[in-house]
Amino acid sequence: MNAVIRRIPLLLTLLVGAACAGRAPSAPAPSPTDAAPAYRIVDPGAGRTLDVAGLAERAAGVDVVFFGEQHDDAGTHRLQRALLDALADRRDVVVLSLEMFERDVQPALDDYLAGRISEEEFLAGARPWSNYATDYRPLVELARERGWPVVAANVPRRHAAMVAAGGLDTLRVVPTAEREAYIARDIDCPRDAYHDRFLEAMGVHPGAGQASDAMERYYLAQCLKDETMAESIVAARERWPGALVVHVTGAFHSDFGHGIPARVERRAPGTRILILTGIPTSDLARPPVEENRGRADVLLFTTGGELDRR
Repeated sequence: MNAVIRRIPLLLTLLVGAACAGRAPSAPAPSPTDAAPAYRIVDPGAGRTLDVAGLAERAAGVDVVFFGEQHDDAGTHRLQRALLDALADRRDVVVLSLEMFERDVQPALDDYLAGRISEEEFLAGARPWSNYATDYRPLVELARERGWPVVAANVPRRHAAMVAAGGLDTLRVVPTAEREAYIARDIDCPRDAYHDRFLEAMGVHPGAGQASDAMERYYLAQCLKDETMAESIVAARERWPGALVVHVTGAFHSDFGHGIPARVERRAPGTRILILTGIPTSDLARPPVEENRGRADVLLFTTGGELDRR
């Protein structure tokens, strides 16, 4: 996908701090009469194509699945639901972890899943993204039906906004109890390949000289999100031993194993990880495999159409 297109949700997440609050809802799912296939799942390492059942078999054999998405791609969201459906037949407990909810709304999320509050009450205090109803509600409702835990994994946007405006030192004013509950305890922001990718996505060439102080603060805010989500995932695996954690996130946070996956591995060496990335395309017959090789263990090319939900 064009780097400029990928950059837009990233900028909204970091600068506005409201994730996708200003984005229009995804296009509605096509009708069952649509003839076009909805997806093509490619394992570039093995050089083969998978169906949803094959993808689920592979996902069921690991500890953590990262499902990287382009937030506004309806085809990817349908494939997420299809994968969760298929995993229900292969793992006893799946933990759904979401970038789209922040740690401070976990009590409301838990109350809704347990039936203690209505969906209206839940959404009134949970700051759902604007495309929640079309794209993330189906995932949460499936988890609710199955009795699966759902983790509000992200750092509260107010803390990310503080770092984007003034750097990590601004977090010192956060009360201790709030910091321990909502912010990763270990925050590492190396100037590595992930840093270079971030600058490129933001339109700054890493070799063109030092990035602006503002841009570096945006990178710190990105790392804060990654560290907090990684800590949330590791904590979920400790709380529900033997469960499969499926973390849904923007693809930039997990592509190439950078971002969240690297931070999970730092906290829990030996964690078996599978990285998926959704890539919208207009031609499923000739998906751009080579230019996306290395982004993920499995490439999920999507377009309109219905899914085989086996």
